[in-house]
Amino acid sequence: MSDTPQLVVHHDKKLMAEAAAARLITKIVDAQASRGSASVVLTGGRNGNGLLAALAASPARDAIDWGRLDLWWGDERYLPEGDPERNVTQAREALLDAVPLAPERVHAMPASDGPHGTDVEAAAEAYARELAGAAVPENHAEVPSFDVLLLGVGPDTHVASLFPEHPGVRETERTVIGVHGSPKPPPVRVSLTLPAIRAAREVWLLAAGEDKANAVAMALAGTGEIQAPAAGARGRSRTLWLLDEPAAAQLPKSLYEAH
Repeated sequence: MSDTPQLVVHHDKKLMAEAAAARLITKIVDAQASRGSASVVLTGGRNGNGLLAALAASPARDAIDWGRLDLWWGDERYLPEGDPERNVTQAREALLDAVPLAPERVHAMPASDGPHGTDVEAAAEAYARELAGAAVPENHAEVPSFDVLLLGVGPDTHVASLFPEHPGVRETERTVIGVHGSPKPPPVRVSLTLPAIRAAREVWLLAAGEDKANAVAMALAGTGEIQAPAAGARGRSRTLWLLDEPAAAQLPKSLYEAH
């Protein structure tokens, strides 16, 4: 487990999104070259979608073998299929509809009008089974060893749909949970847990804007993961914080190298 996070600070959120997209393309191409396929966990929100839009606009995107890429999600709003608030809907608009993905390798989290109806716990269990089915023995976990797991950091330090002091951030056994009473609407969601997040080879945390500065500083100052879930998000080989200058405003300059 990589306990020392690396920080990269870009001048603004546009440069951050473009650089993160370029970095992700390289990581996917390298994984496909070494293992034949790659797996990435996507995140929603303005920074996650900004990265996907930058990737869609990049000429280098053609270096990826899109048919050999598995896409998963870190969390999802438990809303009907196609709802504009769903992360998968936004990801399709930003990137997925524009590239030749293999449909069976796009692992969207269940929707509230799907087979589980309003039972978000059953939906979470179904996604956990799908993840477990994709894991191989050398993954040492009930989820695949994702090449990159992307997370946006909320102003309250939440990642995925794991909120400070909420039951989900304390979960140590399950890989996927139903979330009730989310402080950010909609209240019902599906989310990976910290154990599932930590199975990833690399975890990249994205934060841009001055409204994220306090959360970034808290998470990197050694605050516990119950109070600051972002502090508990780390990869097995690398934990990377990708920030813009406003989001890094409260950090000591000694922690990072500006780009």
